[in-house]
Amino acid sequence: MTLWLTRIVPSPSSREARRDLAGSDQGIRLHQRMLQMFPDGAEGPARAAFGVLFRAEESPRGPQILLQSHIEPDSARLPDAYGNVETRSLDALLSNLHKGMVVNYRCVASPVRKPGATSRQAYKLPPVVALSGNAAIEWWERQSNAGGLEPLHTTAHPLATVRGQQGSKDPAAKQRIQHARTQFDGTARVLDTELLREKITTGIGRGKAYGCGLLSIAPTR
Repeated sequence: MTLWLTRIVPSPSSREARRDLAGSDQGIRLHQRMLQMFPDGAEGPARAAFGVLFRAEESPRGPQILLQSHIEPDSARLPDAYGNVETRSLDALLSNLHKGMVVNYRCVASPVRKPGATSRQAYKLPPVVALSGNAAIEWWERQSNAGGLEPLHTTAHPLATVRGQQGSKDPAAKQRIQHARTQFDGTARVLDTELLREKITTGIGRGKAYGCGLLSIAPTR
């Protein structure tokens, strides 16, 4: 199975692109826009069917969107003049991974913990608690180890929480979406290539439909 990475540099003159990148519901808008580039009629949830993961981020050229998928997306399905789109295969990167290799990484993820019933009742905690600071870094280290990486250096930068509503046109039936986000950057050593390939393919943590979970790596120079 080929894994595709698409880089979208939205045009500042595109009203649709500016709207997609604006506000706390950015992840919800981009979820809908990214799936627009894939065939209709998928069996089950389209995001899972096409292996879609994405991340919006700032680059030296300005805002960009990284989209990963199991099939090559059709950029012609985007609005006219939405932006510049480039797609390439990740096969060479994934096939060249080996144990002991040191890589740079980036991942925007939603680090959380789920307190037990006793703790929730005693401290009046919600079912899901967002993590920050050292707790978020410890969460990332656990996720990295489970994905075949040994973090050597990590920086954690909190990002705006994704908030909004998704689903039915009936306001009463809409699903409330909320995902706290942290951007993790650093270097790591590859411990297990198969685990790492699986984690790159499937993503990390919660909120994968809304701009979280895409793990990007590149060999250090």
